[in-house]
Amino acid sequence: MKLKTLISLRSAHLASLALSGLFLLAPGGVQAALFDDDEARKAILELRQRVEANRLAGEGNSKRLADELQRASEENAQMRRSLLELQNQIEAVRSDLARLRGSDEQLARDVAEMQRRQKDIAQGVDDRFSKFEPSKVSVDGKEFTANPNEKRDYEAALAIFRRGEFPAAQTAFVDFVKRNPTSGYNPSALFWLGNAQYATRDYREAIANFKALIGQAPDHVRAPEAALSIANCQIELKDTRSARKTLEDLIKVYPQSEAAVAARDRLTKLK
Repeated sequence: MKLKTLISLRSAHLASLALSGLFLLAPGGVQAALFDDDEARKAILELRQRVEANRLAGEGNSKRLADELQRASEENAQMRRSLLELQNQIEAVRSDLARLRGSDEQLARDVAEMQRRQKDIAQGVDDRFSKFEPSKVSVDGKEFTANPNEKRDYEAALAIFRRGEFPAAQTAFVDFVKRNPTSGYNPSALFWLGNAQYATRDYREAIANFKALIGQAPDHVRAPEAALSIANCQIELKDTRSARKTLEDLIKVYPQSEAAVAARDRLTKLK
């Protein structure tokens, strides 16, 4: 661009010198013609000025365009860097979310495991306490509350009796009655104790325990049988008079019982 400018200036300078030479060498008429052509010269000067102005304006526009392109390129590069940074941030957030999701799932598993263990522990505590807490039981048609030890000892003594181990059954029931004097099992325990004693021919002790049952629980389901067993013991002891009275009282007090039916039959056979 600078080379073109120098060439243009040099051409203009040479043209000016040529015109000056022509002016000096020209005859008087020609010079007059030249001086009369002011408008032409002015037009040429104006044209040159416009050409120069357009050239300068073009150079200015080119520079501004180059500057704008440079700025646009820099802004584009900055935007690319910003987008890349934003993408990295998004990936980091995704990684954090995945990690948090994994932590939440692990936390949920831990909570579920803790709840399961808590339930197991609570159940274990309940089971331990249930061994000591009284519970409702029903024996011989009678419902009452008994602690686990009572239930265990009574059932153990009854199991011994049912195996036919009558001396051992006597010992077990005697111990039970002593340890649990107010137990709801007592009437039944006295009944089976009396039967174990009858089986070992300990009739007097058997009578005492059968009477204790009737005195303690006259409305007990085993009371009629206990009265009949008393009469049987008295018969074994050859105490017929007492046996007869016991049977008569049985029929009078428990007339609808099966024991009363047996008592009537027994009375007919007593002499």
